[in-house]
Amino acid sequence: MTRLVFPEGFVWGAGTAAYQIEGAARADGRGLSIWDTFAHTPGKVLHGDTGDVATDHYHRFREDVALMADLGLAAYRFSVSWPRIQPDGDGVVNERGLDHYDRLVDELAAHGITPVLTLYHWDLPQRLEDAGGWGARETAERFAGYAAVVAGRLGDRVPLWTTLNEPWCSAFLGYAAGTHAPGRADGALALRAAHHLLLAHGLGAGALRSALPSGAEIALALNLSPVRPADATDGAADAARRVDGLAHRLFLDPVLHGSYPADVLRDTAPVTDWSFVRPGDERIIPAPIDLLGINYYAPLVVDGGGEGAPPGHPSAWPGSEHVRLRERPGPVTAMGWNIEPDGLRTLLSRLHKEYPDMPLVITENGAAFDDVPGPDGGVADTDRIGYLRDHLAVAHEAIESGVDLRGYFVWSLLDNFEWAFGYSKRFGIVHVDYPTQRRSWKHSAHWYREVIRTNGIDPDPVRDAPGRA
Repeated sequence: MTRLVFPEGFVWGAGTAAYQIEGAARADGRGLSIWDTFAHTPGKVLHGDTGDVATDHYHRFREDVALMADLGLAAYRFSVSWPRIQPDGDGVVNERGLDHYDRLVDELAAHGITPVLTLYHWDLPQRLEDAGGWGARETAERFAGYAAVVAGRLGDRVPLWTTLNEPWCSAFLGYAAGTHAPGRADGALALRAAHHLLLAHGLGAGALRSALPSGAEIALALNLSPVRPADATDGAADAARRVDGLAHRLFLDPVLHGSYPADVLRDTAPVTDWSFVRPGDERIIPAPIDLLGINYYAPLVVDGGGEGAPPGHPSAWPGSEHVRLRERPGPVTAMGWNIEPDGLRTLLSRLHKEYPDMPLVITENGAAFDDVPGPDGGVADTDRIGYLRDHLAVAHEAIESGVDLRGYFVWSLLDNFEWAFGYSKRFGIVHVDYPTQRRSWKHSAHWYREVIRTNGIDPDPVRDAPGRA
């Protein structure tokens, strides 16, 4: 079978996030984030795990960059910890925090790895949450100031900047469902937070444009999935429309079309009147971006058979609390997510059709499995290899059909703190033994190194396994 070769210049990378890997929670002047507070609140994170130490990347970043170089990564996507830069989220800058990212960026450059920087991956300074969090318009304004500070220090060496990672999660898991920090359960507040996150993106993109060299690129990373009705009923079809509106079009349309979708405003009218949207906001939010980041894991299957959120389980869908997510038959990851590469095909086709002029990058794709090291310490994660290979085959097909897809970042480089699941779920292609912090390559890391080396994949799952010709 013919090896599937990607276009010349296709970017191969891996991603991480600050709170998930850095540790050093109070080192060198870092302030508290909402995830520090949330993780230290009993009952919020599985087993009471916290990111206090995580994988200790703050102290081990040189070791980790050397590992990236051995993998052959062309680019490394990481996030900056806002409270490490501005401990209280205000104008006071912690130079020691900036120094850390200075050293990281220089280390990447020394190994020929392009730094891809995300400004916000969910770790809001706790002081800003105390003042209203993303429910307060001032937080968006603070974010623009923070963006300018980081760009002023690192802008000469970082060519690609992402404003926000998955604002849907920040707004609706953090402020509606309460399963992520800050753990609030208020649908109206979540919708206000969503608007202020979008405003932060627009203001932040503007601040970056003012501070960065002319050749720098700006992106936004969204978690996107096809939304499918669970059956042929009108109720399921309406549920799919509602979920697609809140999960996707609520973010895509203001950024790329300059307005909120009318049906989403109607669906949410019982929850809020949207009076927090001020004149001019819809001109700020669609600040031009150069790339759209896609975080894809699995499709969403929904129906409208619920009668409201179960007791103790607030809904992530304000105005559509009757909607339920359903599992489909078939293989799943350790997260319980269906493994469906076809979902990525559907998603890329839709984005190409609806936003044809927007270049795309897969900024996250990967899977958690129950990895068990063998006697030699290696992890034979053949399920992960199959997952990655099948999704990359779909990505290659999309490029062949005309989709402007420019890169792929596996999630994630390292096993790490997986938010409310603590350390129970492992997404990394590199295994981390948390008591010793020892890093060891899983078979998927060896496989990915070969993908990068050859700029392609073998569609035969046997021949494409580590150690095979």
